[in-house]
Amino acid sequence: MFPSCCSSSKPADSGAKRSSYAKLLLGVFVVYMLHTVWLLYGFLNTKPCDEGIGEDCIASYLAARPRLQLSVFTCLVPDSSQLNLAVKVDHFDPHSSFERLVNISLPEETRANGTLYAVVYVHRASVSPLEDSREVHYAALLTTYITPPAHTEGQRDTQKRQSPRAENPVSHWRPHLSITMMSEDFTFNKAGLPSDVRRYMRVSQNGRQMIYLPLLLVNELSVRVRDLMEISPSTVQLPLTVSYEGISLRGFRFWVHLQDVVYSLRQFGFTEENVDEIKATLMDSNLYLLVLTALVTALQLICEFLALKNDISSWRKKKTMAGMSRKSVMWRSLSTLLIFLHLLEETSLLVLLPVGLGACVEVWKVFKVFNMNLLWKSSKLHANKLDEEERKTVEYDTQASRYLSYLVYPLCISGAIFSLAYLRQKSYYSWLINSLVTGVYALGFLSMAPQLYINHKLKSVSHLQGTVLMYRGVNTLISDLCSCASLSSSHQLSCFRDELLFFLYLWQRRHCAHKARRRESGTHSKKLKTQ
Repeated sequence: MFPSCCSSSKPADSGAKRSSYAKLLLGVFVVYMLHTVWLLYGFLNTKPCDEGIGEDCIASYLAARPRLQLSVFTCLVPDSSQLNLAVKVDHFDPHSSFERLVNISLPEETRANGTLYAVVYVHRASVSPLEDSREVHYAALLTTYITPPAHTEGQRDTQKRQSPRAENPVSHWRPHLSITMMSEDFTFNKAGLPSDVRRYMRVSQNGRQMIYLPLLLVNELSVRVRDLMEISPSTVQLPLTVSYEGISLRGFRFWVHLQDVVYSLRQFGFTEENVDEIKATLMDSNLYLLVLTALVTALQLICEFLALKNDISSWRKKKTMAGMSRKSVMWRSLSTLLIFLHLLEETSLLVLLPVGLGACVEVWKVFKVFNMNLLWKSSKLHANKLDEEERKTVEYDTQASRYLSYLVYPLCISGAIFSLAYLRQKSYYSWLINSLVTGVYALGFLSMAPQLYINHKLKSVSHLQGTVLMYRGVNTLISDLCSCASLSSSHQLSCFRDELLFFLYLWQRRHCAHKARRRESGTHSKKLKTQ
């Protein structure tokens, strides 16, 4: 008896360890989100310094209303040598805003696939910025290196034949220079100075009082890939739009954190096109909407993690595939792979990573439901034999698929014929993927029919994992209600299949439980009559 007990306890111990690891990861994620919420609270509620209680305060240089001047120079190297004046604002008001369009002459080094910098100075009026001890400056690139985009397959092939450097990054011009500066007269506490503000702060002594010079920033998020202009050797001048806007302390910290996020994404290997999509999302939203989006995204990640964890755990524990529709699992695997290929061309990595992970899990389910094992020694697939309940499930699955084909085949053929009208506008690969994905989106609800038919025939839903359906239903419901901008409308429509499946599962579960209670009450009354 003891050996059998010991052997049965090992899988339980391993399962408990996996469960504890999952709970540990979930706990770390929750603690991280709570820490982020606390940081956001401190970010939105920066307390000013109070000299009345003896705090060391740092006052604003702008509180004395000095006469200032804003100057923008261009240079090859961001230092104090060889500066060329581009824009000069004599009577500069930090609380105002302006926009100017100027033409910038490009040096020969920049035209030869080089770079060019803009140095923004805020200094005292009628005083050179190089001689002002209380000047502040910020250096920003006016050029960036990206691969020239190819809009069509024909253009891409022509560029490959004509220009061998087309595959290499080429210097492009940034036509916008967006300058921001904190114009709020805020008094900081020296002991509680925020770290993001400390990086941009220069402190000067004014008698016994400490003052900080203006907090200057160039908004890098305003630069989009679609606005970039390729610099050729024959380009002599290019237009530059210089804009300025005074912002509050909260706005200044907001832009600093957003630029740090974009910098981190580039360090993680995100392409400029993916970063540009994130820039568009950040620029088109206000602060409170972004905070709400972050909280909703965190909730979605938790639901997706729990659904994936429970799904893998339940399928690993399955000893029999009785009651599971092979056709539904196969359809879901193919549809997830097609959606992944479709999103691969138009969506960022933030969406592709969970979709790709889900596709791998669905492919693994196909091997499980068909009872296929890969023999590594012989490199062959081996299919196990089916028992009586599994053979009955396959029979019901075949019946449901046959009935469903009477509706699916005409719809697929008519949809393919209708999409032929758009074949001239796309390549054959894009047309094929888009046609298949359109069929997946349109007929995704019908893929659940075989599984629902099997549940009806077996009068049971015990073979399904209700927890996974619940998490996925909540996740997709949140996604659909919030209408996430990173997903297409057709992909949002396909998410409803999880919600519909969850509601139908609840109905079938209640219906089967009601019939089970009736059978139990009937057998119980018969026993009483016989007694």
